[in-house]
Amino acid sequence: MTLYAAADGSALGNPGPMGWAWYIDDDRWAAGGAPHGTNNIGELTAVLELLRATAHTGEDLVVECDSRYVIDAITKWMAGWKRKGWKKADGKPVLNRELMEALDGEMQGRQVRFEWVKGHAGHPLNEAADVRANGAARAFQRREAPNPGPGFSGATASAPPAPRGSAVEAPDDTLDGTLFDALDDDVFTEVRVVLSSDEHARLRGRASSAGLSPEEFLRGLI
Repeated sequence: MTLYAAADGSALGNPGPMGWAWYIDDDRWAAGGAPHGTNNIGELTAVLELLRATAHTGEDLVVECDSRYVIDAITKWMAGWKRKGWKKADGKPVLNRELMEALDGEMQGRQVRFEWVKGHAGHPLNEAADVRANGAARAFQRREAPNPGPGFSGATASAPPAPRGSAVEAPDDTLDGTLFDALDDDVFTEVRVVLSSDEHARLRGRASSAGLSPEEFLRGLI
């Protein structure tokens, strides 16, 4: 059996409030985002979270995507970047390296085919993902908690479901304002956290998925 899905990202202002979403059907979709990010980060994160959420199925995956950058990065350029130590042909570092490395890991052993579709052209899966990614970005713009969606039932610990966060309709509940304190205040208190190597790897992965540094991700949890 083959799963058909779409992945999309949105950034208001690009960069600005960022949202991502993947969509299979009304019972299987997820979305999230961050207070600040780029459209490319949203697009890449959507694909990464889709791969993680469906890893347990063992099924082939077809991903509709309206970003040629994302498709080319994963299918054409990634292998060369990896051989060069995640540097481009001109020797400059690859943008969004942590996301690229995470995507490379999730692609191993998977049968995944990417199909480019034109955005806002009536492709049902793409349109559904776009609405949810944009909804997540707008929720962060309003400083509200995005609707996470149902995710994919059966995802395992080795392939965690997408983090909570997107919406077609804006939810009523609002985020604690402290989530955005880092954007408004210049006053910080240093906190030291001791993590094992496995815990640190998981933190980096979750932060990368949200388009944030590990420090920014932890700050958002406080």
